Formats: sequence, structure tokens, C-alpha cells
Amino acid sequence: MPSIILSGLCWNTPDATPLFTNLDLTFGPGRTGLVGRNGTGKTTLLRLIAGELEPAAGTISRPHTVGFLRQNPEERPDDTLADLFAVQAELALLARAERGKATADDLANADWMLETRLQTSLTAVGLDLPIDTPLCKLSGGQRTRAGLAALMFKEPDALLLDEPTNHLDTHGRTQVMEALRAWTGCAIIASHDRTLLGDMDAIVELTTLGARTYGGNYAAYRDMKSAELARADDILARATRTVAETEARIRVASERKARTDRQGRQLRASGSQPKLLLDAAKERSEGSASAAARLRNRQMEDARSALENAREAVEVLEPLVMDIPPSGLASGRDVLRIDGLTFGYGSDAPILHNVSLAIRGPERIAVTGPNGSGKSTLLACIHGNLPVPDGSVQLHVPAALLDQDMSLLDPDETVRDAIARLDPHASENDRRAVLARFLFRGDDALQKVGALSGGQRLRAGLACTLGHSQPRQLLLLDEPSNHLDIEAVETLEAALRAYDGAILVVSHDDTFLDRIGIERQLAL
Repeated sequence: MPSIILSGLCWNTPDATPLFTNLDLTFGPGRTGLVGRNGTGKTTLLRLIAGELEPAAGTISRPHTVGFLRQNPEERPDDTLADLFAVQAELALLARAERGKATADDLANADWMLETRLQTSLTAVGLDLPIDTPLCKLSGGQRTRAGLAALMFKEPDALLLDEPTNHLDTHGRTQVMEALRAWTGCAIIASHDRTLLGDMDAIVELTTLGARTYGGNYAAYRDMKSAELARADDILARATRTVAETEARIRVASERKARTDRQGRQLRASGSQPKLLLDAAKERSEGSASAAARLRNRQMEDARSALENAREAVEVLEPLVMDIPPSGLASGRDVLRIDGLTFGYGSDAPILHNVSLAIRGPERIAVTGPNGSGKSTLLACIHGNLPVPDGSVQLHVPAALLDQDMSLLDPDETVRDAIARLDPHASENDRRAVLARFLFRGDDALQKVGALSGGQRLRAGLACTLGHSQPRQLLLLDEPSNHLDIEAVETLEAALRAYDGAILVVSHDDTFLDRIGIERQLAL
């Protein structure tokens, strides 16, 4: 069975910062989940394996064909599903045959089962769409499922999937998981989806210390990781105590030596002892003290070396803090009222039809529905990013929208410039403090938004939204847990639980919705 082997892999970021150093990994048959904090290089590693990036050193052994599902694939505006599956020429041949214009060679080379196989691939991921459907007509979740179907249709030797369940509804996630269960080759899945990771055969974790492989699914990984961290913390605590105890012994010995020397000087000054006897005693004392000092120095070197090794075994993590300023929203305050909202794109049938909703006080509401039902469109209409042709939207309080595409951020500006533009009334120190809590410290805040990973970009958007100096009394959140690492998701859950304003959220993560205290749902 095909495998992927990395030997001594090294790669540096464009500013020459090492990201991978002498990385050795083997991915065999089965499903391997790739996890790690945002910025540890999960997407970069997949791109290296796919051959899109060249390593600075080391080798990558890969099978003949590797399929790669990216988070944000590039596509032309007029691309269709046929372009995604790369079967335009084959379909054109069949069309000529149907019109009676095919040559003998065309007829000999025609794949008469192609259309059936294409439809079977689409149906397997829950898409009942014509093969000439424009990709621009698909929702984010539909586009992801179509991409996976096209990838598996080509039957590569290995699959590389970068956050394959982002934007997917519950049904779509289930279908992706079922498709992966049926895959018998090598598959590497970078994901923060706790449900999907529970279906893995192994987990590879990327950290600042390197990479480590854990057998079993995500639950097994968490158990092993917890035990591993507990052991490392215990070793670090014992090494720290040993250094402190050794320092204390050296201090006591130094004080004892100082007392002995002082007593010797006093005896010599008193003249009560023969000088020859005092000189011999001094020589013996100095020899003994020198030997003891050398022993203590060796003990201290050993203790400090053990402490340094223990520290190196424990990853130093900057704490991520997401705190939302109090909104001061009163329980009886009118927040939002929607009456009969109907919205469609162009001449298409309305995507939203006669939607009504009222929010009073700090309510927490989830907008639910399958991919393509208009959830993101509804949030954009509420925030004023889209016009409301029919019906009405009355927003009575300050609101902030965090959409899936982070459209509030300009790819060409730095993170620091973004928060300065979005929160102009805050002081520079206050804005820097907000960015620091979201792990954009010092020069990290000077990174261009367009160069950030998906998770880093979302953290920047959260900093500009949740950390705004002017309290927002309604948060409009569109899949806010997408792209965040699991620790960051749990931090976001805690921040939203403590928030005193109203929340209208789109999310397909039932665990996330439960943990932020959703009170009711609006089904589209």
C-alpha cells in the first residue's frame, strides 16, 4: 500500500524563520489526523507533501498520484463542476457522439459510463446537481463536498485534505466521514473538527518541538497527550526543585566556609595558637573546601542540565485570551426585528423567503439549515452588507459581523493597520493589548493579513470584533469556530459564555452551540 515518508525535512518561512527542522514522519495506509495550534504549519506540510512547495532540506517520498483538497481553492469565475472534475474534453466527445458527429476514434475512446460515474460521485457526497452547474452557484459547503467528490473520482494513491468539514452542515459532515471510511489508501486530514478526528486511525501533532505520532483516534490522543504532559510537568517540577536544593546547599556551604575563615583570622590575630599549627589547619581547610566546591559545581551543572532538558520537553505556549468587553445590554431592550425578509440573487428564485425574527435582550440564537439555505446571506442582510428588497430589518443596537471570508479585513494591510482602521477611537496601547491577547505580539502584529493562515486570519478578525473598544451589543457570527485550533475554540466558547450581549450565530458544530448556551434556533 502507498505510503508517504518524510526524512530530515526542513522548511523556512519567507522571512527565514525555521518552521520544520529535521522532521521525520511516516504516513501509511489509513486515515491520519493532522492537528496542532494555528501557525504550526499544518497547511504548509500538506503543500510540501503535495509538491507545491520545495523543502529547504530533506526528502519526501510520495506515491505516484496525490490528491489535494485545499481550504480555499482557486477557480475561474466561469468554472463548472465539469471543470472541477477535469472531464470537459470527455463530455464534449460524448456530446459529439450524441449529435452523430463523432469520428471512429472518438467512438473507440469514449467513456460511455462517464456521466453515470460522475453522478454517482456527486450523489455519494449528497449533491444532486447537473455536471454543468457553475461553481459560483454553490455554497461554501457544497463547494467543499464537490471538491472532495472530484478528488476521489480521480482515485489518487493518497489524499491530502485541509479542513474538509469547514462550512459543511451536519448532513455534509456525515457524508464526508462516510466517504473517508470507505477510502482504503493513505489519507492525511488536517482538521480541528473534534467529531471528524474521532474517526481517525492515528493522530500526528505538530508543535514548536516538532511532530509526534499517536496511534488511535482523537480521544485516545487526548488521553495519551494528557498523560505525557503530566509526566513532563512532573519531571520539570522535580528538576526545578533539585536546582533550588543544590543552590541552597551551595549557599549553606559558602556561609560555613565564611564562618570558618573568620574564626581562623580571629585565632591568628589573638596569637593564642602557634603559627605553624594555624598554617597547617588553613591548608587542610582550603584543600577540603576546594574539593567540596568542585563537587558542588558538578552537581549544579548536572541539575541545571536536567532542568534544561525538562524544559525542552515541555512546549512553551503563549496563553490565548479572548475577553469581550461588557455590552451593557438590558434584558428588555429591543435588539433586532426582521419582518417578511425575502432576498434572491438576480433572477434566481429567492434564497430567503418571508423570514421573520425578533430578538430582545441578551438572547442566544442559532441559525440552522442545510448548505445553500441562506444562513450567511441572512447575516449579511442584517448587518447591511446586502440590500433588503422585500420586508424589513430593524437593528436597534450596535452590532458586529464576523463572516466566513473575514471580509472586514484587507489582505494588503497589516493586522495592526486592520484594528486601527476598524477601531479608530481606541488608543495605540489599547489596540496593541487586544492584539497581544489574541497572540499578535510585537512584530507578529505587522504581518500582512493575506500572509496569515486561516486560523491566524480568524484570530485577527476575532480581535477586531470581540476586542473592539466600543461595546457591541449584538454579535453576528458566521461559523466562528472554523479554522481555529481546538484550544482556541474552547477559549472562544468560554468568552462567548461570559458575554452579556445578544448572539446570532451560524454553526454546524453542535458541541460549540451547546457550550455557548444557545437558547433557541431559527431554521431556514
